[in-house]
Amino acid sequence: MMRPVDLLLTIGVMAIWGYNFVIAKYGLAELPPLLFMALRFGVVAVLLVPFVRLPRGRWRDVLILAVMLGLTHFSLMFTGLKHVDAAVGAIVIQVQVPASALLAMIFFKDRIGWRRALGMAIAIGGVGILAGEPRQSSALWAIGLIMLAAVVWAGANIQMKRMVDLDPSTINGWMSLFAAPMLLGVSLLVEDGQWQAVTQASTRAWIAVAFQAVVVVILSYAVWYRLLRTYSVNQTMPYTLLVPVFGVLSGVVFLEEPASWNLLLGGIATLIGVGIIILRRPKVVEAQAQVT
Repeated sequence: MMRPVDLLLTIGVMAIWGYNFVIAKYGLAELPPLLFMALRFGVVAVLLVPFVRLPRGRWRDVLILAVMLGLTHFSLMFTGLKHVDAAVGAIVIQVQVPASALLAMIFFKDRIGWRRALGMAIAIGGVGILAGEPRQSSALWAIGLIMLAAVVWAGANIQMKRMVDLDPSTINGWMSLFAAPMLLGVSLLVEDGQWQAVTQASTRAWIAVAFQAVVVVILSYAVWYRLLRTYSVNQTMPYTLLVPVFGVLSGVVFLEEPASWNLLLGGIATLIGVGIIILRRPKVVEAQAQVT
């Protein structure tokens, strides 16, 4: 059983990750998605790299993770999030759980079983309900990008499982150092108005960048890694179901996003499906939970 202080810390981390969808929307309102991510990882690299060890003999693994997670996942995730409600993004990204189960079956020969297959079907059905929401139906491509980002995240978890011997701060710091210039380069190729966006960005946009880097990546993950080392996966992972709950609530409260029946039913179905998978197959999702 979790100590009360650790329980509060766990709920606090879930609240940060859920509210982060709103913070991301603030930043994306003024900064192009890839540039926003380049700034985020740049700040993380500046704050962590001088204080962490070199990943000796593991440079290739860190670079692969930077391409999968830093460049590909977050490019897809934040480009999609720019065009859908924060609440929808917080729920759709939970597709990472059934995607992790499928990849575990492919790469590790894990059996899914009928219960987890049912969970996958329910979760995907919930996302389908969300996609049918009138306000989101014109942004199906954006929902598709978030779902693809979830699949890439699941694949990145396989890479992270090969790096469990490295300190999390070392991984975050050096991955960020590699990811920042890659994201900036792609931003210069496919986005425009970067200089204007940076020079005209409001204080709120820069707070969004700082929150992403310091609160989400550095502080909340430090707490989460400690919790994962202290408690079993069965004890910790179910709490990640609170992330979309906090994401939906914060989107409705702070961004005045509508709480429609489609959002409610789709969200409940997705969470039920994810819950079945997590509770029946903890090893599949023992890597870090998704954050934006």
